[in-house]
Amino acid sequence: MVVLTGSSAVRRSSGSPLRRAIDEVRADLDAAIARDPAVDSRVEMALASPGLHAIWTHRVSHSMWKRGGRWKLPARMLSQASRAVTGVEIHPGAQIGKRFFIDHGMGVVIGETAEIGNDVMMYNGVNLGGRTFAKVKRHPTLADGVTVGAGARILGPVTVGAGSAVGANAVVVKDVPAQSTAVGVPAVVRPNQPAAALDPFADPALYI
Repeated sequence: MVVLTGSSAVRRSSGSPLRRAIDEVRADLDAAIARDPAVDSRVEMALASPGLHAIWTHRVSHSMWKRGGRWKLPARMLSQASRAVTGVEIHPGAQIGKRFFIDHGMGVVIGETAEIGNDVMMYNGVNLGGRTFAKVKRHPTLADGVTVGAGARILGPVTVGAGSAVGANAVVVKDVPAQSTAVGVPAVVRPNQPAAALDPFADPALYI
């Protein structure tokens, strides 16, 4: 997380809600373009990315959910409408950080108590699911800079540490330390290779 100080902090805090929303959308678009070599412009990404559409809709539904009371049902209805349009199901209670990107998107499920940090990337078919019916923290926490490959399942209140990656179709049921890679069923965790040797957009399973 970046902490602003001095005049930058003043400018950011004094901006209008609309200005902040526009800045967040631009940051989302730029982060998505950096991770998707098939797209060249903000306009194309804004119009043709179901993952971003799902995230933007979630921000609205999450703000409604936090109000509680009579706002919870409309929040759920909005999230279901987004699911029908984008193929991405995000419960309005899930907490999602900045510059989150879902590539392709179809089949992603993010549960109510899931927590996702900043600069996280997720591919299609990912499930951040629970392992209990109790009303407790039952979904995963993804720290900043995590990458989750296509079809991965991260189940229960586990934590995937900052800068870590989960390979395609992996099943994670235990914590993953920071700067590690988890692949397999059940997932096996190994430390990351030096950063210079990694392609940040490739499936993490390639490095095992």
